[in-house]
Amino acid sequence: MAGSALDQDTLGKLDETIEVEMITPRRDGSESRRPIWVVVTDGDAYVRSYRGESGAWYRRAREDGKATLGVDGETIEVRVERATDDATNHKVSEAFNAKYAERSPDSSATMVNDEVSRTTLRLATPG
Repeated sequence: MAGSALDQDTLGKLDETIEVEMITPRRDGSESRRPIWVVVTDGDAYVRSYRGESGAWYRRAREDGKATLGVDGETIEVRVERATDDATNHKVSEAFNAKYAERSPDSSATMVNDEVSRTTLRLATPG
């Protein structure tokens, strides 16, 4: 069952933030922190793995079904859910291009390619 959308304040913060830290646990109990991009479209926040399905944070978040975001010195607990439908992925790709293409055209092109698009995760409230 899909989790509830993040609250409006959180969505606004994520929409305005260029990079967030994806914080996931490692097998040894330590934390992994990776800067990632996040977009908001149609009232939901989404992330993708720049490294495709081989991205370590992505694999951990998918396995756990949850992750923690570091945003402006705060942490936000989230549930992660795969977004596999074409319409959503198209909107997410448009959002990545709108937010990042001018600043980082090469990285933006990677974020919307077929391999990376398959790693789209919707961020929802935990629980």
